[in-house]
Amino acid sequence: NAFKVAAVQMASGPNVAGNLNEARRLIEKAVAQGIRLIVLPEFFTIMGVSDAERLAVREQPGKGVMQEFLAEMARKHRIWVVGGSIPMVADAQDKVRNTCLVFDEHGEQVARYDKIHLFNLDLGNEQYHEAATVEAGNQVVVVDSPFGRIGLAICYDLRFPELFRRGAAMGAQVFVVIASWPAVRVDHWLALLRARAIENQA
Repeated sequence: NAFKVAAVQMASGPNVAGNLNEARRLIEKAVAQGIRLIVLPEFFTIMGVSDAERLAVREQPGKGVMQEFLAEMARKHRIWVVGGSIPMVADAQDKVRNTCLVFDEHGEQVARYDKIHLFNLDLGNEQYHEAATVEAGNQVVVVDSPFGRIGLAICYDLRFPELFRRGAAMGAQVFVVIASWPAVRVDHWLALLRARAIENQA
């Protein structure tokens, strides 16, 4: 069965409402082209902000404007939505979970994946310590859908083949990798995506 997927690309900023409006516009544009599965980017609701701002908008499971938005889009357009990732509450008070939620065409949440591998980089002029503000997940997640069994991953997870091997062992036929990946390493992104797909016949 052939079906169309849309990978929504957007340059999110610090304003959640503005980001949701832009996501809505792009989703509606995709729906008009017959898309049935829509994938949003990592932290599409809030980017380029201080850690405190992301902490301030984190949501509890099952409630909040970000989750309501994803459910509404899925239900209204009768599509499946892989909701990029959003900041969710963590066990640690001063951290968030980097969480990907999947909604079916009825607007029901059918999967949740919390990013397992956190990105830490120290090259002097280029520093990034995701673990300082994000709490890692520990569950490999696959979900049944009309498009096959989907395995979920987020950004830096792509560098860890064991995660994809585990997903494949759980029956994943398609992997969706949510990301806000640095443009300077896009060659790595493309090579690793192909490698993970070939390794796992996915």
